[in-house]
Amino acid sequence: MTRLPRVVIAAPASGQGKTTVATGLMAALRERGLAVSGHKVGPDYIDPGYHAVATGRPGRNLDPHLQGEERIVPLLRHGAAVPVPADVAVLEGVMGLHDGAIGREGFASTAHVARLTRSPVLLVVDVSGASRSIGALVHGFASYDPELTIAGVILNKVGSPTHEAEVRQAVARTGVPVLGALRRDASLDTPSRHLGLVPATERGAAARRTVDALAGQLARAVDLDAVLAVARQAPELPAGCWRPDEEVPRLAPVTVAVAGGSAFTFRYAETDELLAAAGVRVVPVDPLRDEALPPDCAGLYLGGGFPEVYAAELSANARLRGAVARAARAGMPVVAECAGLLYLCRDLDEHPMTGVLDASARMTGRLTLGYREAVATGTSLLTDPGTAVTGHEFHRTQVEYGAGRVPAWRFRPRPSRPHGLDAAVEEGVVDRNLHASYLHVHWAGHPTLAARFGTAAARYAGAPVPVWPAAR
Repeated sequence: MTRLPRVVIAAPASGQGKTTVATGLMAALRERGLAVSGHKVGPDYIDPGYHAVATGRPGRNLDPHLQGEERIVPLLRHGAAVPVPADVAVLEGVMGLHDGAIGREGFASTAHVARLTRSPVLLVVDVSGASRSIGALVHGFASYDPELTIAGVILNKVGSPTHEAEVRQAVARTGVPVLGALRRDASLDTPSRHLGLVPATERGAAARRTVDALAGQLARAVDLDAVLAVARQAPELPAGCWRPDEEVPRLAPVTVAVAGGSAFTFRYAETDELLAAAGVRVVPVDPLRDEALPPDCAGLYLGGGFPEVYAAELSANARLRGAVARAARAGMPVVAECAGLLYLCRDLDEHPMTGVLDASARMTGRLTLGYREAVATGTSLLTDPGTAVTGHEFHRTQVEYGAGRVPAWRFRPRPSRPHGLDAAVEEGVVDRNLHASYLHVHWAGHPTLAARFGTAAARYAGAPVPVWPAAR
């Protein structure tokens, strides 16, 4: 896998068509009979869902903030090797090519990941509002960072043959080849709502039809042979593949339920892989439909998603709400991130939830979004006081807690803000068997969290636990 052909799909800004091109390209290459590995730069959960539909294998994320720079290449190699070795990897960028964590000079940007992985870049440009000026834009991107190779351009939202010819002529002066041009086609737009695209899991067969249509469009509009030629020019990757079995202790087999279905669609693939490597049997449970936890359940993981969209349906499933509340009261280890936090509240937008937490949640008009550096404030099944992690928040809800809670995290003030204008914030709630928070943490970047959760589940089940200092 050190010779993995690969290409990064980037853009000058958000909204240029990266997801359309990347997803369509993955699907078109797969239709050619190639094994394609899909990756997303950044913390986004939604785009990898469409990548999974296009490639037939788990979508993966690459994020230096969440995972650490040193893990980016090993995680890329791992994703390209599982379940079978890929013939080519397609990495979809985030925001504009050079846009990363605020105040950190492009850290965790698409350009940062392209440099770490030594991958050539294809620039997707929305040309709907310009013609010859696109040449100046491409020239700027091609010359801005000498460590990057802008290996080609894909024009998006071309208006007519005349428009396309004018743009192609202007871009030709830069020496960067145009590898394709897509016409405006509103029928291929993916529906959106308050946090972005509607996840592929929720759309079911409609998502499959969209991806198939994108594959056809990319096959007609883009020179796939030229794209593969660019991907095959990528240099050899450094040795070293991420292996979940090297990150966690092997435990006696236990069962952990993980929330799934339409309301809980946000979970990184590596979370399940780390738990499986520890000997945990991961069993999906749909809080919209399933009425009970697995009979031998020893832990519960409630990831992210859209409970605010399904609040009435989640509330209507009183049997599972009761089962979760009883399990939590009995001391079963419970981890909840964002959507899971809301599900553990007394109510969400006045719809009764599980009531595990003395807290109430509601939708607001305010978007909370950004990277975080967090320090644990109390002892829980995942952390000791002082444990430091990196994560991100992405929600439009707000939780009001009752008195006496122990917060899960204290967020450090952002270094980009003047002193005193962005004070540290305490967030979430913990006890020894519970960890609930808005913060999304990529467990590949912090595998001790997975080890501690698996160890807590083994102890709850009465299984023997090996001596492993990091898991205690």
